[in-house]
Amino acid sequence: MKVTHIGRSAAVLSVAALALTACGSDNPTGDAAGATSGSSAAGTLTGIGASSQKAAMDAWKAGFEAANADAKVQYSPDGSGAGRKAFLAGGAQFAGSDAYLSDEEIESSKQVCGPDGAFDIPAYISPIAVAYNLEGVDGLKLDAETIAKVFKLEITTWNDPAIAAQNEGVDLPDTRITVVHRNDESGTTENFTQYLAAAAKDTWTYEESGDWPADLQSENAKGTSGVVSTTTSTPGAITYADASAVGDLGTVSVKVGDEYTTLSAEAAAKAVETAEPVPGRSDHDMALELQRDTTESGAYPIILVSYHLYCSTYKDQETVDLVKAWGNYVVGAEGQQAAADSAGSAPLSETMRKQAKQAIDSITVAS
Repeated sequence: MKVTHIGRSAAVLSVAALALTACGSDNPTGDAAGATSGSSAAGTLTGIGASSQKAAMDAWKAGFEAANADAKVQYSPDGSGAGRKAFLAGGAQFAGSDAYLSDEEIESSKQVCGPDGAFDIPAYISPIAVAYNLEGVDGLKLDAETIAKVFKLEITTWNDPAIAAQNEGVDLPDTRITVVHRNDESGTTENFTQYLAAAAKDTWTYEESGDWPADLQSENAKGTSGVVSTTTSTPGAITYADASAVGDLGTVSVKVGDEYTTLSAEAAAKAVETAEPVPGRSDHDMALELQRDTTESGAYPIILVSYHLYCSTYKDQETVDLVKAWGNYVVGAEGQQAAADSAGSAPLSETMRKQAKQAIDSITVAS
């Protein structure tokens, strides 16, 4: 393992110190990793990608544009897959993605981003809720195997013995379960199926993927807002979606080890503690492998670490300045607190912010 990878692991471990309000900054100019006051950023920055980031993105855009009067940010939440494709085709200056770039995508990025290609920077850490619409039933508890059987369409009613056994005293109706899944290529789907494949491998026999299994088709919708809307309007429905977007839907507490963990920013941050850097990446790439089958008490393993994807080089200095200013605002204490306030995400630790700043500051003009 390279020394740089050890440094990344230390950055991940420091997430343990996170608290939703403790990582913010009262300094209106931000911190060393995110200050934007006096920035020379100007122009329009275009991004495409993860719909999970929408609430955070709205907050980031407002804060960044308030601090940079001559800059505008346009972001289209078309999904992680669409974002990566547009970015790799040169159609966007950055992308939001709930899945890090594959080795093949890194290689492909060299055509647009220069010989050093693109890199992944964590921007948004959030639980993925297993969210349901079941009137009068709050605080449902499920283990990974039961969740897998529900989404595999093997458990079809809410009063199934496997669900009832984990929810003693809860009056479960015989309502039919309607599974609602994404119909677009989605980083949220990839993270969710990654959890199922790791934590319920004897039941979930499909590989992790950004596309929902073709033979498990049920109700479906595009984007985070689509699956949440469909679930909200369908009694008995269940879905998976970024926790910031589920509104009044019920959410499942997930069995981890011998306990059930309720989703929260703190529990998501604790799950990131067990992550490892993806091997074989550049010194500036911060892609993480999450341990979905963790038994760590208090950790919520169905999480997404959503990335911003940047080129190592851009065509002119104005673009470089704009990308750097934006990137540093997002990962800085001010930007991270804005996302936490807006979306309930877990802010990056100070160590991770500093590492992200070093990576973003390495962006240069193409020679």
